[in-house]
Amino acid sequence: MNIVACVKQVPDTEAQIKVKPDGSGIDESGIKWVMNPYDEFGVEEALKLKEKVGGDVTIVCAGPARAMESIRTALAMGADKGIHIDDPALEGADAYATAQVLAAAIKGIPHDIIFCGQRAIDDDSGQVASVLAELLDLPVVTIVTKFETDGKTCKVVRPVEGAQFVIESPLPCVLTAQKGLNEPRYASLPGIMKAKKKPVDVKKAADLGVSVESKSKVVKMVPPPARPPGKIISGDEPAAKAAELAKLLREEAKVI
Repeated sequence: MNIVACVKQVPDTEAQIKVKPDGSGIDESGIKWVMNPYDEFGVEEALKLKEKVGGDVTIVCAGPARAMESIRTALAMGADKGIHIDDPALEGADAYATAQVLAAAIKGIPHDIIFCGQRAIDDDSGQVASVLAELLDLPVVTIVTKFETDGKTCKVVRPVEGAQFVIESPLPCVLTAQKGLNEPRYASLPGIMKAKKKPVDVKKAADLGVSVESKSKVVKMVPPPARPPGKIISGDEPAAKAAELAKLLREEAKVI
């Protein structure tokens, strides 16, 4: 089976994010970059499927040169090869433009199933996989927490508030992985060594016949307002302290 997993490189969840003074983006200095956590679930599910039915796993990533590190991480986990779309035109690209280049790369290779993360933790849009499926004319199921396939169709579980959907789809299709689908493996030392020799095809958008076309752009980034300091209500009488708390909640916090 030909399995594709799309990944994105994002700031580490523990990184301190600072907005540039002009609001044009984030200050990337000193940031540690990692594979998007939700994409890790997609890669793991792709590897589990490969181990069960055979075939190979191709990692597809659009991003700058540093994104190669995340591709190599996926290869060290057990993926077979990668495609890296490294193009300055993609800097600041929106979900549509990103999906455009991913779709162009995937069209050029065999694909029976495509795994993506359900969203990226940096822009949090959750749109790329759905646009990708539309451009490839494939069905898509998002936020998948359970997956099984007979090679022709797949059956997945998608949670909704208070219940679950069980959805069946023909292959090929696009699925987005949610936490709970699996537990991503760590790359072993032998896997890390092997990953250095696995092929990664580096392309630009023009190589794929794509003119990068963002439909939207970020006009300005503004950091959240500083959180005001907390207040401590002093006193010895619980009733008086409760009355003072109620007064502050009503007059200052305005929540009651």
